Amino acid sequence: MSTPNLPPEIRLPRYDWGLEVTAAVDLYNDGSLPDIPEDALLIAAGGPGEIVQVGRHEDANVPLYLVDFGLVVLGCLEEEITPRGAIAAGPRPGVMEALP
Repeated sequence: MSTPNLPPEIRLPRYDWGLEVTAAVDLYNDGSLPDIPEDALLIAAGGPGEIVQVGRHEDANVPLYLVDFGLVVLGCLEEEITPRGAIAAGPRPGVMEALP
């Protein structure tokens, strides 16, 4: 399957929905959860989750992932999550390679 010709500034998602991931960094409330104090730790680095939706941050033009961490569903950037038991094979959505 070929990748559509897109302007170079558009970054395609590396991960697909349904992928099990872990938080690569501590994830704090950025104010998007009004019932929880701003800057409160929501998920510690290493916390397990699953991608439930893949979208795009329109202003930054980067992939955005909705990740269900069990306690809360958060919007995460690629740099904030890591696949569990797999590594990305390249910048093609949904293509994963098992770790040895």
